[in-house]
Amino acid sequence: MTAPVRFPRFFVTSPAPCPYISGRTERKVFTELRGSHAEALNEALGRIGFRRSQTVAYRPSCVDCQACVSVRVVANEFAPSATQRRVLRRNSDLIVNECRPWATGEQYDLLRSYLAQRHPEGGMAGMEETDFADMVEHTPVSSYVVEYREPDGNGGAGRLIGACLTDRQRDGLSMIYSFYDSNNEKRQGLGNFIILDHIRRAAEEGLPYVYLGYWVQGSGRMDYKIRYRPLERLGPQGWARMSAEEQDTLIRAATSGKRVDAPAG
Repeated sequence: MTAPVRFPRFFVTSPAPCPYISGRTERKVFTELRGSHAEALNEALGRIGFRRSQTVAYRPSCVDCQACVSVRVVANEFAPSATQRRVLRRNSDLIVNECRPWATGEQYDLLRSYLAQRHPEGGMAGMEETDFADMVEHTPVSSYVVEYREPDGNGGAGRLIGACLTDRQRDGLSMIYSFYDSNNEKRQGLGNFIILDHIRRAAEEGLPYVYLGYWVQGSGRMDYKIRYRPLERLGPQGWARMSAEEQDTLIRAATSGKRVDAPAG
């Protein structure tokens, strides 16, 4: 006898201070990912703007703000800019390995250093090693950790300088969380290299997209996401490609520090 299909139950969080735009509040709608249909549910929700955190899928549900916009790169059409080509050349010697979703002390140490440098006041700043293990290992879907290591001088893998927790979906790779050695002057652009490497991986696997999460209008630390072309965003009518002219305008504004309001798509 076929087991009955259980439809997910959705919940809404209480309003809390927005971590991206000062003075605003955020609210999220979420559901639990569990059972034999967890992977299919996660993929279906991902196509309508949800993100995964451990065994929960969530998306913003703010009453008076739509600044958070889901974006994804079209992997097989991606054309790196001159700056991105330099990043690829600068880091071409890195040794990259795809690892099972199992947290290590080395990864946690790198994460702590990254958070201290880049997000000292963020919600993850107080993350303990057990919390990190939960983030990596508590997954009901196809996940892995991509590690980026410097060569050790003998042709082997040396020091860990970057990592990314990634979900593999039928239509692409979803970058859940990446972190890296932000003090490494030799490896400028390392965060961008991790994204570029995921775009390459997706294209080689025949996967159409790399999901970058939310691009937040008005948040300078999210501007890097608009620099990958072609870029699609999720709007009221579904996924739509951002025009080259609009991306040019947004990139110029991000470089100059000016705010540009983009249409919802």
